[in-house]
Amino acid sequence: MSDAFQKSLEKYADIIVNIGLNLKKHQRLNISAGIPDIELVRQVAIKAYQLGVPYVDVRWVDERLSRIRFDNADPESLTEVPDWLIAREHEYGERGDALLSISSSDPNLLEGVDPALIGKYRKAIAQKYEPTYKYLDQNTQNWCVVSTATPAWAKKVFPGIPVEQAQEKLWDAIFDACRVHQDDPVKAWRDHADRLHRQCDYLNGKKFSGLHYKAPGTDLTLGLPENHIWIGASSTTVSGIEFIPNLPTEEVFCLPHREKAEGYISSSMPLILSGNMVDAFTLTFENGRVSKVTAKQGEDHIRRLLETDENASHLGEVALVPDSSPISQRKHLFYNTLFDENASCHLALGSAYRYNLTGGSEMSKEQFIAAGGNDSLIHVDFMVGSNQMDIDGIHADGTHEPVMRRGEWAVSL
Repeated sequence: MSDAFQKSLEKYADIIVNIGLNLKKHQRLNISAGIPDIELVRQVAIKAYQLGVPYVDVRWVDERLSRIRFDNADPESLTEVPDWLIAREHEYGERGDALLSISSSDPNLLEGVDPALIGKYRKAIAQKYEPTYKYLDQNTQNWCVVSTATPAWAKKVFPGIPVEQAQEKLWDAIFDACRVHQDDPVKAWRDHADRLHRQCDYLNGKKFSGLHYKAPGTDLTLGLPENHIWIGASSTTVSGIEFIPNLPTEEVFCLPHREKAEGYISSSMPLILSGNMVDAFTLTFENGRVSKVTAKQGEDHIRRLLETDENASHLGEVALVPDSSPISQRKHLFYNTLFDENASCHLALGSAYRYNLTGGSEMSKEQFIAAGGNDSLIHVDFMVGSNQMDIDGIHADGTHEPVMRRGEWAVSL
């Protein structure tokens, strides 16, 4: 490990602790990480303990063991999830401790595995963890998702070169996207957050009743619930901690009305579902629900996803990202939703975030659904934006106003 890389890794850890999580010294830190993430985890732990945090807890995961399980275990046992994993999340969630997730998995990890088995496994995990989702829905925890340049992921993003070189290139891309290379990363993040907040203020002031998407392979109208809230860059916990959930982030996002999606929309990037690629797919919506699916690759996987529960075929998120996003301008796929969603406008199938609706965090499930929000075991983002996409905001009187033209904001703020 070179001195330059070590310094960059330390700066990355500093951004995660002080900007992403905005960790407070009274909090414990709950980390979920893979074995290849160990150097970053150590640097984060150093920063956390120097801040005064009393305890850093890491749940280590070896993703190859997941593949081993699919290849060798009794298929009926794939729904087995130990109770202690859930108890652990409840303990941290009830205390309002911070949560860090490192997402750097092999995009091809489950390639060739029966989609039915993957769907069964995914549903079992989601059902078991569902009671713990309330901590994020109700904003009782500050949390952050980041990535590291693992060998398997790096080989996928930069094929045809030695894995060591691929990792160097991927680390450089991660550091660049997360503003590590800038002279003052903390100031750079604050300035960036301010820009996204101005965009949210503009959209919230418009109070659009819906959005219309138009592009090759796309003609979709989405409704927006009354009292929706556009959010970008940061969120704030009920205890007043402002944090940035995703590093990197280039989006502003909201919730669409679960019953008001009409038309069709085509993906602009591949989607990785549990280590399997879904590519060149189109979803058709009627009355807010997916009524038709076509895909050139992985159609079975997205169909299984839509069957997870009764609300998985409704939309839960709408996010706007300009094509000029620095991640988009890198002109390559990351095969990782954390990065690819920040290169493109995107939507999400499944659950909506309660905090995108005024009073949503205090609503019952039934009240949230009645207000237009969606509640599901899944939340899966898929990319739809391009430099050929136009998006209009729809006013209550039915008139349209440009929001994005050819993939860029129609109004400069």
